Amino acid sequence: MTKRAAFGFSLVGLAVVAGTVLQARGIVPPLPAAPGVAAPAARPDVPAGVAAEGRVVAYPGAEVRVGAERPGRLVRVLVEEGSLVRRGQLLAEIDSDELRAALAEARARVAEADAEARLAEANLARRQRLAEERILAANDLDQANRDVETAGARVETARATVARYEALLAKSRVTAPIAGTVVARRVDAGQMVDTGDHAFTVADLARLRVEGEAHEADAGAVALGADVAITADGFPGRSWRGRVEEIPDSVTLRRIKPQDPSRPTDARVLTVKVAFDWDVPLRLGTT
Repeated sequence: MTKRAAFGFSLVGLAVVAGTVLQARGIVPPLPAAPGVAAPAARPDVPAGVAAEGRVVAYPGAEVRVGAERPGRLVRVLVEEGSLVRRGQLLAEIDSDELRAALAEARARVAEADAEARLAEANLARRQRLAEERILAANDLDQANRDVETAGARVETARATVARYEALLAKSRVTAPIAGTVVARRVDAGQMVDTGDHAFTVADLARLRVEGEAHEADAGAVALGADVAITADGFPGRSWRGRVEEIPDSVTLRRIKPQDPSRPTDARVLTVKVAFDWDVPLRLGTT
């Protein structure tokens, strides 16, 4: 499905709605006004507008590529493309049997180190009483103090080992960083993954807009807040309203391949961001 965004702007600050067809530009009648919104009055002295191709994209932070945080074999993949997920929901899990065993051993070492620390502290208390009664040599008291410090260090080392295994175990869980829809799933159970491998893409489909590429020659006609008519080949005869909400300070090379093969692919364009006036059925990534 191909989507094109048609931008209409007035040099006097009034926006008109213009359209485009696949191989040529042309004016289409203004869209009907949204419920409760008055349609703009037609003016013969207003330019026809600017036509541009575009694609549907997510707002910054509304589309996230989710990757594996450690290497291993996936034992579970719990979602499909199109699944709705909550933030923090488990998407997949990497085999972690060895890590769980290592964690259990590390926790046992913490318990052992705690017991040794308590024994060392009790022994120190007894020796302090003997030292106060001048029955114990000072060297023996120093030894008891050193035993307490050594036992305390062993406890801290054991707890650090537990924390390290817990962190590794947490990385075995591939979770959703945002609430939204799984728009891409690239892994299956039993598959080996490496650190950083792209496993899923999660997007908030309620936060979509159009990223249009207007030719640099039309840059002077683009204005913030201007009305936009959006059409898509997959929805013949239908169009939607939008408005320009972001204009960059500079032009860039074209990223969207033009439908007309006679049009240059290395043209410089102004990448304009357009917000939808209301929900539309266009899909993320549509161009």
